This record gives sequence, structure tokens and C-alpha cells, in this order.
Amino acid sequence: MAVVVVESPAKAKTINKYLGSNYTVLASYGHVRDLPKKDGSVKPDEDFAMEWELDSDGSKRVTAIAKAIKESADEGDDKLILATDPDREGEAISWHLLEALRKRRAVRKTTSVERVVFNAITKTAVTDAMKNPREIDQPLVDAYLARRALDYLVGFTLSPVLWRKLPGSRSAGRVQSVALRLVVEREMEIEKFKAREYWSITVEMTTPSGAKFTARLAELNGEKLDKFALGEESAALRAVAAVEARDFAVASVEAKPATRNPFPPFTTSTLQQEASRKLHMSPKQTMATAQKLYEAGHITYMRTDGVDMAPEAIEAARQAIKSDFGAAYLPAKARVYKSKQKNAQEAHECIRPTDMTAAPQKLAKLEADMLRLYDLIWKRAIASQMESARLERTAVDVKSPDGAVGLRATGQVVKFDGFLKLYQEDRDESAAQDADEEESDGRLPAMAKGDALGREKVTPAQHFTQPPPRFSEAALVKRMEELGIGRPSTYASIISVIQDREYVRKEKSRLVPEDKGRLVTAFLENFFERYVEYSFTANLEESLDDVSGGREEWKEILRRFWEDFHATAEQTLKLRNAEVIDKVNDALADHIFPEREDGAPPRQCPLCNMGQLSLKPGKFGAFIGCSNYPECKYTRQLGGEEGPAEAGSPDGKLLGQHPESGQNVTLRTGRFGPYVQHGEPPEGSKEKPQRSSLPKGIAADDVDLDLAVQLLSLPRNVGPHPEDGEMITAGLGRFGPFVKHGSTYANLPEWRDALEVGVNRAVTLIAEKREKGGGRRGAAVKPLRELGAHPEDGEQVALFSGRYGPYVKHGKINATLPKDADPEKVTLEEALALITAKAEKSGKAKKAPAKKAPAKKAKAKAEKADSAEAEKPKKKSTKKKAAASED
Repeated sequence: MAVVVVESPAKAKTINKYLGSNYTVLASYGHVRDLPKKDGSVKPDEDFAMEWELDSDGSKRVTAIAKAIKESADEGDDKLILATDPDREGEAISWHLLEALRKRRAVRKTTSVERVVFNAITKTAVTDAMKNPREIDQPLVDAYLARRALDYLVGFTLSPVLWRKLPGSRSAGRVQSVALRLVVEREMEIEKFKAREYWSITVEMTTPSGAKFTARLAELNGEKLDKFALGEESAALRAVAAVEARDFAVASVEAKPATRNPFPPFTTSTLQQEASRKLHMSPKQTMATAQKLYEAGHITYMRTDGVDMAPEAIEAARQAIKSDFGAAYLPAKARVYKSKQKNAQEAHECIRPTDMTAAPQKLAKLEADMLRLYDLIWKRAIASQMESARLERTAVDVKSPDGAVGLRATGQVVKFDGFLKLYQEDRDESAAQDADEEESDGRLPAMAKGDALGREKVTPAQHFTQPPPRFSEAALVKRMEELGIGRPSTYASIISVIQDREYVRKEKSRLVPEDKGRLVTAFLENFFERYVEYSFTANLEESLDDVSGGREEWKEILRRFWEDFHATAEQTLKLRNAEVIDKVNDALADHIFPEREDGAPPRQCPLCNMGQLSLKPGKFGAFIGCSNYPECKYTRQLGGEEGPAEAGSPDGKLLGQHPESGQNVTLRTGRFGPYVQHGEPPEGSKEKPQRSSLPKGIAADDVDLDLAVQLLSLPRNVGPHPEDGEMITAGLGRFGPFVKHGSTYANLPEWRDALEVGVNRAVTLIAEKREKGGGRRGAAVKPLRELGAHPEDGEQVALFSGRYGPYVKHGKINATLPKDADPEKVTLEEALALITAKAEKSGKAKKAPAKKAPAKKAKAKAEKADSAEAEKPKKKSTKKKAAASED
């Protein structure tokens, strides 16, 4: 049987159904090799040689695949078919796997190696792909190698510079830093935004037949008004008086037909944007759900920037439209879409259902998120082939007899809904604001030129310009795509990384930069300016696309990049930390040293009134401190708005007196951030007073006495556990709010739950945690079945359900059951055989002492061991932490 390798077990299961018993389908579980997370894995001085290693899981997968190839060869079918995903990452997975198998000599010269790709996991697509194999696409692999090397070199070069110059910073990356800059710059735009006042005048009017409509003031004193023509109330009131002093008649009526065309089917970017707006899914959640749909055979491949649709899919969509909606909704010709993106990979089809006739109601058994996302994909794909919507837009100009005042009314009506019957795209906040100002929906009453109109009511309205909205995840993906930053496979991971590193937080579905994110951005803009420029990043992405197309050599790109980048990093390392801090102080001055209400200089210390405030590097990150240290010990967290200045003083900010003890409750700032404190320690005592850190999401400015007292009440006793009477407690911990019984901790969704959770809910949460094996120190996982005592030590051998399936356990040895074994029927003898085999493989079995080898054999054995050692994965270095790859 030929061996077929794909990435995931779910994909393997689906494909196995189509290929039948003549093939053995195995999963590689993604990449089997990667660069070791240590400095020196990419060697610029050795023409960018790259050192790869198999981790323990990857080694197991390669061993299993090698074994299957050998068994297949023994049966006379020495063939390996690499069927990983049809993109750069999929090509790289196949390449890595083939290299690892060749190193193990599992793939020989006689082995037939084929690469097949399919855009959808359907029987037709898979069987057609098997009939049209090819070799591994080396330019696509080269593009992967170039990206991986660039991301590695940037991470391992830039991150140590950050750690030394800005303690507390986590890392910087080639694309993540540019995405972070977008979020930070938008926040700075919002902070610097100055609202501008303007007024509008609306007039309620009646036609000769008595129908009402609303018009807006468009001309005054014979001149057209722009948005800011009426900039203050007095000007608006003069305009109102001018309108009220005049009669009006219809000057012109113009009705124009308009057409609204359907949107193209989804690409990765547009799917992430629309799922975020309509379904409130993050890009990461969207891609994980789409992956499940793809592997189950319901949709085409979900990482694509192409919008073209296969001819057979277009024909199926047209048939579905005619059947479900009628011939009126079917255009005369099929619609053909072409991507506007300069770097679009046109070989990739759009994201669409594999069966265009499979309406969502036919897949009702899918998981909830899968069904919601499938519904979105199906509607968008079908709507893309439907007839256009036909509208009528009407504009009526109304004027006074003297021509001094002109009004305008607009209306719009849908004559034929077309694709709108099935699908409408949501808009971002800024786009929606612009659209609202441009057009008004609704039908205007019938009227004709010369009709005298009645004036009912004149209403002035005050407005202020609004700052640009913060980026939502959808809007950030859209902006990155517009700038050419990142690629379909990287958008979700980039946004996840900047949140995981705590450079950005999500607040009401909007991305808000944390202070450490501002710090990193300010540092990079001042010392690595070129490498966070949008145009530089976009141009580099285009060069990497040229490598994919075989138009450029990948190592040449690395040479051009590395020479200047390495020199910049070395130069920055030589700078004194004081120079770095001064530049960052200046760059963030408006944010970290805001104007003071008392009129004092923003950087004057509020405690001693003598020293100057400045950024200070600390073990736990940067903070604001006084230049008169140690005489003045004023400190506060970074960010002038994060908390009151008094919180940084030695006595903190007084919130009030505790209702029970009468002692002072204060808000303070420590090295781990703001916290509240109850009372003061007795003089000369080392005993600490009661304290509580602020939960995540609560700003220091929002803390009052009531909130502080609630926080200080934790941990609290919830009640005795009904089984043993031991007290259940609730509190706030390092990993968030929790309930605790004995040594078992169970998480709570919100910090307020720690104040409100009752015994019944707490008991349920603790029981659920123990069932999952989550108890600590003694909350043992219950076995499914005890099989009997081990003949050597009498200790029980038991059957358990684990993360990777059923397994048997004896002492510290766990042995997974074979796939074809029935857990209900496994015997003690079978379990003992599995445990013995596992013990021997892991080296835990007792072995007789080895005989001393003769001299010649010992030498040969040593040489063989040296050779084997070179093949082994090297141990991971703990001295340096790696920045994660963008991909």
C-alpha cells in the first residue's frame, strides 16, 4: 500500500475514506522539524546555513511514517505521496518530512516520491490530484526558507537589544512590530485629535398633497455650504432665521437609476474581517473553525488571496440560484472575479463550499461555530453569482424665491433586491460614518418642479468631528492587507502575538496599545526606523513573493537585508542606556508626561517639586521615577493617565476609611502595578498589611473606596464542601479568579465571580476540574477500569482515558493502546505487554550489565555513537528565549 502523508488526523480520516484500502494515510501533525530556539541556528557567516532539529513528537511521527514506508516497500509498493496543503507552508511541511526521511534512509533511490495538491477535500478533488502528481516546488520552499530565516534573524538579533536597553520588553519581530506600530500610531492620532465644532440645519417640509419629508440647508446667501460653513451656534441661528423668513418651492427633481453589484467570494482577509464584524470571531478563531470545515470536506482551502472560482463551482452556484430564488435572480452571464491585490496568488481559488448546493440547513449537525461560519461562506459564495440590486436615487433641490437659501433632500429606494435578498456586507465604523453622511435611505414623496412647499419646523443641530476609531481586529487585517504587510497565512498569528506579548489588549472589541507596546514602538522608530517602515516591510514581502515565483534567489535577499540590519543592531548595542531613555522620553513625552492641572511643568516631580521625572529601566519593566532618587522615592507606572500621581507617593492615594476597621484604605503603585492596601504595618513590624492587586481590565482611575473594600475582602470563605465539610474559598490569584477546595483550583470567568459565587456552583466547578484531571497534589484522575495487579510488584495496572486516547498505566509508565484495540476488551496480559515494550523503549526497564566490548569493537562503537549523537536533536538552550516566528 502506498503511504500518503497529510498534516492532521482529521484530514487523514477524510482522505482515507476516498482512497480506500490501497493506501495508508498518516498525519505529520504539522511541521516535524524546526530551527532550535537558540542563537546560531541560522548562520549568516556560512551562507545562511540553517540547522534543523526534530523535536520528540516530530521524531515519533517520522519513525511511524518510516515504518509504514518500509512495510509498504516489503509488500512491493515503495511509494510515498506527500499531500500536505497547497500553499507555501504545506510545501515546506512536505520538504521537511522528505529531508528527515532521507536522513533516516527510509526514502531510498528506489522509492517513488510524489507531491499532490488539492484545493478541496472531496472525492473528485483528491482522486484527480492523485492522477496528476508533481515534484516538490523548490521556489515555494525557498520562499519559506527565506521567511523563516528572516524572522529568526530579526527575533534573535533585535530581542536581545530590547532586553538590554528596555528591560521588561518581551520581543520584537519582522512583521509583528509593524502591526504594533499601526495600533500605536492610531492611538496617538486619537490622543492628539482636536474636535472641531460644526452645525447642520434640517427643515421639515410638506408637499401640496400633505406628505412630509426632511431637507437640509445646502445654500446660504447664494453660496454652497461645506461641512464647516456653520462653525458656531451664532452662525447656525442666523441661518435658522434666514430659513424661517422665506417661502420655498421645488427647483428641480432628479431621479437616477443605480446598480449595486455583489461582493466577490471570500479570501482569507475578507473572511476574517466579515467573521469579526458579523460573528464576533477573532481572526485566530475564524481560521481554526475554517480549518475544521476544510478538513471535514465542507469548504475549499482557507488560506488564499485569490477570488476566482472554479467553472464547475460557478455552474453549480447558478443552478442553486435558479432553483432556490428563481430565474430573475440569475444574471445572463456568469460573474468572473479577479483579485486587485498585486501579490495575489491566482493559482489559489476563493473560499467557497465544496458543494454549492449544500445549503446550511443541510449541515445542521455541525458544531455551532462551524455552522455559523459555513453559513457566512455559503451565502457570500452564492450571492457573488446573483443578479445585481437595482436602486433609484432621487435628489430634490428646494429654493427660496430670491435664491438666497437652498435646501436639498435625497432618497433611495430598492427597485429589485437581487443579491441583497441573500447577503449584505457589514461595514467598519469609519466607513459607516462616511456612508451615513453621503446618502439617505427611504423614498421621497412625489413632487414636481414649481410645487410650493410648506415649512413645518427648522432644527439646528450641533456636531463635533470624531477621532478615527481604534482598530478592531477586522480593521487591522484590512489595513495590513492594504499596505501589503503579512500574507493570508500570517494575519491571525500576527494579531495573536502582539496580544500574547501584552503589547496590545482588546477592550470592547477594539485594540488598545499597552504602555510596553508604546515603548517598544518608540524604541524601534528611533533606532530601527527603516525596519518598521510600512513600505520597507511591503517591499520585502514582494521580494519574497518573487522567490515563490522563481524570479529571485532567496539567499540574495537575506544578504541584502542582513548586512545593514546587523550593523544597525551592533551600533544600537553600543549606545549608553541613558541615550536610549532620553530619546524614548522625547518620543512619548505627550503620553507619559501629560499637562498638569496645577500648571506646573509636566516633568517636575509632584512629590519633591525639585527633581525631573524620567523613564527608569527596572527588573519588571520601565516605570517613571524622580531624578532625585534616592532622596526622593517617587515612582509611578508608565503612562500619565494610568493612575493618579498620589498613588506613586510613599503613602499612596487615600480612598477613605474601611467601614469595619476605620483604618485608611489607599491606592498604591508597586513593581507589579497598582494595588489597594488596608491600614499600615505596625511600626518596627515586618508584618505586611492586607493588600490586593487590581484585576486585569480595571484602571487605577476607576478604583474608589467601595471597589477597594470588595477587593480586600478576598479571599473569602464560600462555604463547606458537602462531601467532607472542608471550606471552599474564592479569591484572585496569579492566573485570575478561582475557587479552591483542598488542593484543587478551578478558574472563574470574571473577577466579580469571586465575590458572588455560591457553594453549589463552586462544587460543580471543582468537580468538573477534577474530572479533567486538574486537581493539584492528590486530585487523582479516576481510571476507566482496573485490570489487575502487576506480577512483579503487585501494583495495580489500570486503564485511563487521556488526551491522545485510551492508555494503560503502571507506576510512572503510560502506554497508549493501539488504534485497533478495543478499550472495553483489553486484558491484563495485553496491558503488561504494552507496558513492558514502553519501558524498554524509554529505558526504564531493568537491564543486565553490558559486557565489556573488545578494543576494536569498542572503538567502532564509539564512532557509531558519535555519529548517532550528531543526528540527535540538540537540547534547547535556556539562556536565551526566542521570539516567535510570524508564521
